Amino acid sequence: MNLRDLAPAHVRAIAPYVPGKPVAETARELGLAEKDILKLASNENPLGSSPKAIEAIRAALGDLAYYPDGSGFELKGAIASKFAVKPENIVLGNGSNDVLELVARAFLTRDESTVYAQHAFMVYSLATQAAGARHIEVPAKDYGHDLDAMARAIAPDTKIVFLANPNNPTGTFLPWADIEAFIARVPPRVLVVIDEAYGEYLPDERRSPAASWIGRFPNLVLSRTLSKAYGLAGLRVGFGLAHPDVAELMNRVRQPFNVNHLAMVAAAAALGDEAFIAKSRAVNAAGLVQLAAGFDRLALPYIPSSGNFVAVRVGDAAAAYARLLAEGVIVRPVANYGLPEYLRVTVGTPEQNARFLAALARALGRA
Repeated sequence: MNLRDLAPAHVRAIAPYVPGKPVAETARELGLAEKDILKLASNENPLGSSPKAIEAIRAALGDLAYYPDGSGFELKGAIASKFAVKPENIVLGNGSNDVLELVARAFLTRDESTVYAQHAFMVYSLATQAAGARHIEVPAKDYGHDLDAMARAIAPDTKIVFLANPNNPTGTFLPWADIEAFIARVPPRVLVVIDEAYGEYLPDERRSPAASWIGRFPNLVLSRTLSKAYGLAGLRVGFGLAHPDVAELMNRVRQPFNVNHLAMVAAAAALGDEAFIAKSRAVNAAGLVQLAAGFDRLALPYIPSSGNFVAVRVGDAAAAYARLLAEGVIVRPVANYGLPEYLRVTVGTPEQNARFLAALARALGRA
C-alpha cells in the first residue's frame, strides 16, 4: 500500500511552505564562509535582537530544567500593558504563524471557507487546507487587498477573512479607516483576522488602532509577531488579540507549552525596548529610500512598501536569484505568490543594501 494514501486528500494536496534559504546551507553549497553570506530573504532585523531581550535570556538560563509557564502570565502582562487589553484577550503563539493556524483549527470545518487576497501570505491558504476547508482568493488591487471585492466574496459558508496590513510579500498598506469600515460590513458570524506582523515598521501616523476595536467587533482577531522588528525570529514567539470568547476557544486547541520559556522571557523584555524599535524603524525607513533610489537607477519597477522588504520586478527572477546566490546574496523569489518576475528583498543596513544593489546590477547585466 502507499502510505501517503493514509492521509486525507486535503493534507496530501498541501504544498509545504518553503522558507528563505538558510545561511549555513548556502555557505556549504557555495564553499563560502558564513560571514560572507548576506541573507535578505526572510525579513529579519538586520540590527539583530533587542538588547533587553538578550539580557533577559542570559538571566533566565538557569531555569531551563523547568517547563515554561503554560499560562504565560508575565508575557501576557507585558502585552496587556502595551496594547491596553486584558490577559483574557491574549493567545500566545509559536510565532504569528501559530496564531493564524490556531484560528483555523478552532473555527474552521471542512464545510466552510476562508477569504483572502491574491498575493497574500501563504500561511492563510496552508491553514485553510490543513482544516480541509475551501479558500476563496480575491484578485488583488494594485498588488494589495481589494476590500470591496473581498466583502462581496464572502459566501454563506465563509467563516474567516484573512487580511494583512502591511501585506507580505507586496508591502502594500491600507488606511485603517478603510479597514474599520470593512470590518463593519462583514457579517458578525465571520471572523476577520488582521495580520500585523510588520506593524512596528509603520510611522506614527499609520500606527494600528485595531487593538482598541476588539470591544466593538467581537469577531476581530489580531495577529502579532516578535520575529521581525524585535529581532526574535529564532525564538518563534507571537500572540493574538481577540474577544475573550474567541481567545478561549483558540486556547483550547493550543498546545500547553507552545511558547518556550526563553522566548517568553525575551518577548516580555523586548516589548519594553522602545529605543531598539525606534532605531529599527529609522534604519528601515532609510533603507527603503536607499533601495528605491537604487531600483530607479537600474530602471526596475518595484512595489512601494510599508514593511521591511521590497518586491522588485527583475524579469527572469529565477535567473537573477541564481546569479545573486552565486555571489552569496540570498533574496526571496515570489513566483509562488503569483509574482514570477519579482524578487522580494529584505531591507538591510546601508552597507548591506549597497552590496545587494551592486550584486543585482551585475546579475542583470547593468553594472
